[in-house]
Amino acid sequence: MIPRLFGTNGIRGVVGQDMTVDLALRMGKSIGSVFEPGPIAVGRDPRTSGPMLRDAVAAGLLATGHDIVDTGVIPTPGLQYFVHTGRFSGGVVVTASHNPAEFNGIKVIDSQGMEVSRPEEERIEAVYFREAYRLADWKAVGRLRVDTSAVGAYIDGIVSKVHADVIRSAGLRVVVDCANGASCGTSPALLSRLGVEVISLNGHPDGTFPGRPPEPVRENLGALLREVRASNAHLGVAHDGDADRAIFVDERGEYVFGDRSLALVAKDLVSRHGGVVVTPVSSSRCVEDVVRAAGGTVVYTKVGAPIVARVMYERGAVFGGEENGGMIFPNHQFCRDGGMTLARVVEIVAGSRRRFSELLAEIPAYSLHKTSVRYKAPERDAILARLKVLASSLRVDDIDGIKVHYEDGWVLVRPSGTEPIFRIFAEAPTPGRAKALAEEGEALLKKAIAGA
Repeated sequence: MIPRLFGTNGIRGVVGQDMTVDLALRMGKSIGSVFEPGPIAVGRDPRTSGPMLRDAVAAGLLATGHDIVDTGVIPTPGLQYFVHTGRFSGGVVVTASHNPAEFNGIKVIDSQGMEVSRPEEERIEAVYFREAYRLADWKAVGRLRVDTSAVGAYIDGIVSKVHADVIRSAGLRVVVDCANGASCGTSPALLSRLGVEVISLNGHPDGTFPGRPPEPVRENLGALLREVRASNAHLGVAHDGDADRAIFVDERGEYVFGDRSLALVAKDLVSRHGGVVVTPVSSSRCVEDVVRAAGGTVVYTKVGAPIVARVMYERGAVFGGEENGGMIFPNHQFCRDGGMTLARVVEIVAGSRRRFSELLAEIPAYSLHKTSVRYKAPERDAILARLKVLASSLRVDDIDGIKVHYEDGWVLVRPSGTEPIFRIFAEAPTPGRAKALAEEGEALLKKAIAGA
């Protein structure tokens, strides 16, 4: 058995412990040995360990004969856009996304700009652990050049996909919290291009993330909530560290959960174009409610943006995304894109000439309850098998773990892709019922664990 390096979204770890220069160098050689001949684009977020790990990955790629194009600090979707609109064998982004400053990671991008599939990850892992590198001789090692045009091309690409005149005519004011991350050089500039008045928070790139932790959850966004109210802004937005996600705040300074903004965009796109929306089994029922009402259909997948993107590609979906603020727009590219998400939400608000909160009030409201239970790592598959047997008399789907459907809600029990825990999500019309469903799921899981 080849050990697993990749989690749900790339490889991540604490720098100097799990994420080391040696690992990055070996990953560079492994990726370069698997990718087809041709140049590879490399980018990073502003983390302090970024240059060190970027250089190590680049050295490994060069050693396998690939030329490298270094785009510098760039949002992950910006690098992906650069790859899929150029002629590259693939790309590598050195980022740990929403994780704290002591973490870093490696995301691997295929030639279409999508994160590599699980079979491709397994090929890279096999080369890594067997050290079966395809190294070039001294005359054929790659060359590195810097290209600073990728950020501008990414912004141009987004602007071309929205009705810029509609946005410019609305006179919007937006507060942007860049988290001192990769969006500092893109989102404020993007909004300015679209004629939006921008108020910037944490707008200078700093890999120590001095303004707030890079995860855009409510408890980290107090300054954004206050500034939206104080400045009478039409809305606020917060990105994670690598800006592939966008979480919103309405004009009242109220935090907007990602499933609600996902449903709002899905409703808008399906009402105009029809079609399929793809989202993981963990997404709120409000997404399916609005998509069905607009005449579309929902396809559910396992949790993970790379999986959602590939199913969208295969099904010809009009839209897709996750409940964490990660939205995918196939007419732009098949990956989560925080900048494109920001532009589309601003376009919806501008075109409606209504308050953001009024648009969101039309989305059905449900309560979500989350919890988790630890288990002993080697027993995951056996626990999951017993859980399926225990739930066999219930209305269940097993796309990812076990999701039990009830007349007034659902509970999902699924193993984490990165640590030895089972995550439990429950949704219902009221907080009390959601908590009760979560407790039912937890009781079922603990029975399965006790049978180990």
